[in-house]
Amino acid sequence: MPQITELKREFASRFGGSEQDVRVFHAPGRVNLIGEHTDYNGGAVFPAALTFGTTLLIRPRSDRSLGLASTNFPLSHEVELDGLAFKDEDDWMNYPKGVAWELEQRGIRLSRGYDLLYHGEIPNGAGLSSSASIEVVTAFALLTMEGKPTDTVEIAVWSQHAENEFVGVKCGIMDQFAVANGKKDHAIHLDCDTLKYELVPFQSGDYKLVIGNTNKRRGLVDSKYNERRAQCEQAVQDLRKAFPELTLLGQLTLAQYEENEKLIADETVRRRARHVVEEIDRVKRSIEVLQQNDLAAFGQLMNASHDSLRDLYEVTGAELDAMVDAARQVPGVLGSRMTGAGFGGCTISLVHKDSVERFVSEVGEKYEAATGLHPDFYVCDIGDGVREWKEEA
Repeated sequence: MPQITELKREFASRFGGSEQDVRVFHAPGRVNLIGEHTDYNGGAVFPAALTFGTTLLIRPRSDRSLGLASTNFPLSHEVELDGLAFKDEDDWMNYPKGVAWELEQRGIRLSRGYDLLYHGEIPNGAGLSSSASIEVVTAFALLTMEGKPTDTVEIAVWSQHAENEFVGVKCGIMDQFAVANGKKDHAIHLDCDTLKYELVPFQSGDYKLVIGNTNKRRGLVDSKYNERRAQCEQAVQDLRKAFPELTLLGQLTLAQYEENEKLIADETVRRRARHVVEEIDRVKRSIEVLQQNDLAAFGQLMNASHDSLRDLYEVTGAELDAMVDAARQVPGVLGSRMTGAGFGGCTISLVHKDSVERFVSEVGEKYEAATGLHPDFYVCDIGDGVREWKEEA
């Protein structure tokens, strides 16, 4: 938890005035335990909120401008609420701007402007959802300040729409949903088509979740993310010969897909679709084995997920593969896989508590030797979703 007192002092030095009217909100980062690149295909995912994320300090203004600043980036700015538009030069500030724009689209016109100071603990570009964390905390805070309902499912949908339409990244719903609806010591089994979800207890016992940051930066907008989406849409088109009503790959069972895979003309598109349908099946099997407390079987499903992302979906890259390969060689590791969109970012590994120190040392050494990059590791706990921080907390 960041030092709120220090952040309030920083807020007053940036925006002037007193600290009295400043309210504090927090949204976590997220890690996806299994189910990658299934969200925008209407499939199942299995993310969890983390205990670290984005803290937002907010105070009303007397005009209709947003004062935007961050402890993480030098860029700060005042923007008019009327006529909000995406600007490349506004960089990170396009995320909160997009949320304010989205609220206006939904008929929620802000009654006044606000000063907002963001403090992020999520490594930028690591694939732990810093953008979703900013969006969700902004939406939750603005709605609270305006005295409007804060339905966390709606907030997730609105935040995703803002990123899709205002920022121009065609992300799925998973990141925003996990950030808005997470619960301590639970993962979220989410059907991305219907938004039906259940909180599944994640009893890791003597095992720890260790996030490995490759420190290979990846920009979603510039990556092949949109290309993969287009390939999945092509697969749906081809499969409509057998399923005329089909709109998303996630609507097929594995058996239905296997019977009709030959309808997909392009071999690369076929591999992309196979990953998606098999990965959705792995999510379902993961929940079954976790309900039986079979962590070893869950670890094997994590491994199979990474191998599929590497061989069929081709979104891992040399750095993620090097880190996963090194992780799997450490005794006490049940499973390791990339997490997030890929092309850099992070891995997630299930590691026995007695092996964590050895894991960090050996994986770090082997990874650096293989890539020339210095990694970071976080032994993480599963935390709560977006909320307001009260003084007593």
